[in-house]
Amino acid sequence: MIALHTPSMLLFTLLCALVASTAATAAAAPPEASDVLEGKPEGYCSPSGPIEATNCAYETIEGLNTELFPAVHDLVSHPFFKYYKIDLYRECPFWKDDSGMCMNRACAVQEADEADIPEKWRARALSEVHLPDAQEAEGMSGCYFRNDDFCATDDDASPGGQYVDLTLNPERYTGYAGGSAHDIWKAIYQENCFGLSEASIADAKAGRGRSVAPPTFGMGPMGGDMQRAGLAPAETCEEKKLYYRVISGLHASIATSICANWLDRETGTWYPNLDCFIWRLAKFPERLGNVYFNAVLLLRAVARAAPYFHAYDIAITPPSLRLKEHTAREVVDDATRASFEKVLALAERADIASSFEERAFFTDPDAPVVMDQFKSHFRNVSRIMDCVGCDKCRMWGKLQVSGFGTALKILFALDEKDLNPKTNPDLLRRTEVVALFNTLHRVAETLHSVASFREMWAERMAQEAEIAAEKAKPAGDDVATTSHSWLGSGPGALATSVLAILEAVRRNCRGCVRAVARWLAGTRKTEL
Repeated sequence: MIALHTPSMLLFTLLCALVASTAATAAAAPPEASDVLEGKPEGYCSPSGPIEATNCAYETIEGLNTELFPAVHDLVSHPFFKYYKIDLYRECPFWKDDSGMCMNRACAVQEADEADIPEKWRARALSEVHLPDAQEAEGMSGCYFRNDDFCATDDDASPGGQYVDLTLNPERYTGYAGGSAHDIWKAIYQENCFGLSEASIADAKAGRGRSVAPPTFGMGPMGGDMQRAGLAPAETCEEKKLYYRVISGLHASIATSICANWLDRETGTWYPNLDCFIWRLAKFPERLGNVYFNAVLLLRAVARAAPYFHAYDIAITPPSLRLKEHTAREVVDDATRASFEKVLALAERADIASSFEERAFFTDPDAPVVMDQFKSHFRNVSRIMDCVGCDKCRMWGKLQVSGFGTALKILFALDEKDLNPKTNPDLLRRTEVVALFNTLHRVAETLHSVASFREMWAERMAQEAEIAAEKAKPAGDDVATTSHSWLGSGPGALATSVLAILEAVRRNCRGCVRAVARWLAGTRKTEL
């Protein structure tokens, strides 16, 4: 046993006190100064506790995502969920700016071969589909929406547009940036967001006003600076905050996807850019918190509509052929259904299905007016996506806005009678279902990427701690032959090593603990 008076035990006691002091200091730091990747012994300061405006904890979503991400990742690879019809050539209805068009190859969308599209969705098979008349829908720049829709969306039956294979067009860095990209988010936040912003919600809680300039980091598609300007009173209604959280979480998710799939222009290789993630997300926990909020919102929508989805036709085999022999297409249909049911089961878990209470919203006397405003703003967002100058960014932006619009529609515009699959089998269009589950996939992948970035950060800090320790050794010290390799010899070396360890504590507790454990292991061998 190591004696209490030994230098090793004294140093270890000192370090324990310093670790506790450092953790307490980090916990007391204001939210806007907290770093998502620092502050806890695990090496990062993950959001913890209840997710605001939900009945769910961050830890619950993180635990669920270990199963959800692989399940929904498999689901969106099946034909029903990977083919999406979209009009990428609709003109921007708000401004004209040809200079904002992205000419990079990475911005292009690879369209699907029509021969690969199941017959039941092809244009000639849809030529007899009846479009809603003027009383059922309102025309909007070549597309339409029904009264209960939260966004303008393309449809298998709508004229124009083309099918794309989403698996061939991953959401990632394209190089699309600059004024055009920033104009998109400026329009979404400042012109369509009830005047709310990331700063205003934080200030409403603290009872103060402030204006914070966002950090700069070269971003790709839809990953421009997150808007922080504009203030709102503390009594802002929850419906308006809900709108902001959805938009902010969408923005944060897109930015994370770009950082996780960054292009090295010199080598042409894709890699996760940790520095991009740190500057765009990690230093702003409220942004990441809104991604978790969106995960809860989407999962609750899927859970509420689960009875409808259990009966939803996701087969690619035409009904006329289903009574014949079991074809290869029916094998695909069976696999798709099995994957679909797995995702639905995860959303229907008791702790997830009750994670969001939609009935708590739109209950005030002015609820109808707020609902109309909400829909109008969200429809405008879907139209703003037609102004994105990068085709691939436009595609993913339109799809995800449609996905969230479908979730909001399920939660706030439909009742239990509407969601009865027997009386209303065509309630949701195929493109809405595809958009909803691909949007859930984007959010699940974002949370998966966040976990990977945390591991990368911990490894970086551990490496830096080792480098600091190596530099702290006295000149001429032989690590291989010195029993106290971390301390060297003499009081001067001890002081230098203590300073190095203190720096490791300040930067990252995990690296410090590893270093101390390594040193103590060598010390015990000498002193026992």
